[in-house]
Amino acid sequence: MDDPILIKREAAGDRLQHAPHRQASLARVQALPWLLFIVAFALAAWFAWKAFGPEDLGDPLATSLTALEKQNKLTVFSAQLSPVVASEDSRLFGAIKSRQVAVIPARVDYTIDLSKMDRGRLAWNGETHTMDVQLPALIVGKPNLDEAHAQYLREGIWITNTAQDRLTRNNTRLAEQQAVQQAANPVLMDLARAAAREAIGQNLAIPLQVAGYGDVKVKVRFDGEPAG
Repeated sequence: MDDPILIKREAAGDRLQHAPHRQASLARVQALPWLLFIVAFALAAWFAWKAFGPEDLGDPLATSLTALEKQNKLTVFSAQLSPVVASEDSRLFGAIKSRQVAVIPARVDYTIDLSKMDRGRLAWNGETHTMDVQLPALIVGKPNLDEAHAQYLREGIWITNTAQDRLTRNNTRLAEQQAVQQAANPVLMDLARAAAREAIGQNLAIPLQVAGYGDVKVKVRFDGEPAG
């Protein structure tokens, strides 16, 4: 006759051996609904983003125009020039002659009229995340002469106040003309255009990135330049 205590111990042992398997099966059964819910939620979120995400970012052209409208006139570059000019004055039938050489510092600003920007000057490529921008021509501003720091060299036995005023006025006019010519130098114009491209690129790329368009590239060209 079997020992009842031994039988009970064997039965208890069998239950202990099968208990982990039952617990694991129960854990899998309980976890399955949560896994299905997570997968379903992830798929729903993905389909929602594909269906509605891009539209929620708004119109990239409108975003760019808004960024440009905040700066009606943008100064992109300034050149510091030093025109060297000379004027002569003659009085008393040439008996009294005087000459004045002047070095007059001048600053010229290069600007862009952003009020001319509209949707027709912008093009957005959603596949490459690239914004093409066509800018109006650069505006070379009127030279700002710093006559307070001008240097003068005068020649003449006797220079009257009237003669000196005339020499100074002539030198100012000549310095302004020379500064305009220097500002139109191709090297300075290229530097100004490069500065404009960089400034506009930053002004447009940052708002688009903040709006959620990711890594945005901005290509800038001026009127008359071929599209790159």
